Amino acid sequence: MNKQLDALESKVAQVAGLCQTLRAENLELRARLASVEGERLQLAQRMEAARLRLEALAQQLPEEGKP
Repeated sequence: MNKQLDALESKVAQVAGLCQTLRAENLELRARLASVEGERLQLAQRMEAARLRLEALAQQLPEEGKP
């Protein structure tokens, strides 16, 4: 009976350790996700600004066949 309890205790300790490791990994992944999402939003804003500038430049080009 003692051997079974010891084995069970060992397995519970392993599961607890794994849960702790996974919790820390989950926190790290959430932080990385938030960082990447912020970067994605910045890039989307820069792309939109570039698109607007290109549209403005395109409107300044003379039309084909007109000086």
